[in-house]
Amino acid sequence: MTAAVALPTRTVEKVWGRERLPAPFVGQSGERIGEIWFEPDPAFPDLLVKYLFTSEKLSVQVHPSDDNAPPGQRGKEECWLVLDAEPGAGLAIGFRGELEPEDIRAAALDGSIEELLEWHPARPGDFFYLPAGTVHAIGPGLSLIEIQQNSDTTYRLFDYGRPRELHLEDGIAVAWPGAHPANLRRHVGPRENAALVEGPKFRLQQVGGAPSDDVLRAFAGRALVIPVEGAVNVAGEEYAAGTCIQVGDLAEVVFPENGRVLVAQPLGAAN
Repeated sequence: MTAAVALPTRTVEKVWGRERLPAPFVGQSGERIGEIWFEPDPAFPDLLVKYLFTSEKLSVQVHPSDDNAPPGQRGKEECWLVLDAEPGAGLAIGFRGELEPEDIRAAALDGSIEELLEWHPARPGDFFYLPAGTVHAIGPGLSLIEIQQNSDTTYRLFDYGRPRELHLEDGIAVAWPGAHPANLRRHVGPRENAALVEGPKFRLQQVGGAPSDDVLRAFAGRALVIPVEGAVNVAGEEYAAGTCIQVGDLAEVVFPENGRVLVAQPLGAAN
C-alpha cells in the first residue's frame, strides 16, 4: 500500500445531532449532524472511527458480542474519548446495581431505566472502554471520538418516546446486568502517552510527541492514525485534525511535537 491513505468521510444526520459543529468541521445548513464516519478501507475493514456531536440524549442501547451477534454480523466493542463537554454533560455506562432481566425489561418499558444507569460526569480527556453487552447512553452537550469494531448492530432499549424501533428481547438477552468496571475508564491528559486499549478486539494508543520504540513495535503493520490536535506528516503530505489515515508503517509518520494523536489497530485480523 502507499505510505498513507486518507479515509473518506460520511456525515450522518441524527435527531440528537447539531446544526453547528465545532472546528475543524463545519455544519451544513438545516441538517442535524450527529456523526462523522471515516469509511474503512475494504481491505482493512475491522475498525470504524467516528466523531459524535450531541444536542439531545441518545437512546439507551446495548451491542452484542461476536459470540451472540446475528449470523454474518460482528459484535461491537467500543470506546469513547471526550473532546468537549458542556457543564453538566454526562455518559451513562452500566447499571448502579445488579439487576435481573425482568427488572431491565420493566424499567425499559416505563422509562425508569435512565435512573438505574450509572451516569458519569464528562469532561475533556475522559476515556471509557465499553465491552459488548454494556448498556449505555450518551447525554447532550458532548463531542466525542469513538473507536469501535466495524459494526452497526444496535439494540435500543429506550428512546424517550421517539418513533423508532425498540429491540427489548434481543437487547436484554445480551445485556450485562451490572456495573461498569472502574478500570475501564480513566482521564488522559492532552499530551500524555497512554495505552488506552489492549484487546480483546483492538488496541488504541494516545501519542503525545513522538511514539516510543515499544509503540512502533506494538503497531507493526497497518494502523489507523487519528490526529486530534496538530497535524501528522507522511511522505511530505500533511494530515490535520479531523482526518483519519491508514498507514502501512507507523515509523513513516512524523508526529507533532505538541499534539495529540490516536493510533488504532484491530487484533486477531489479517494485517
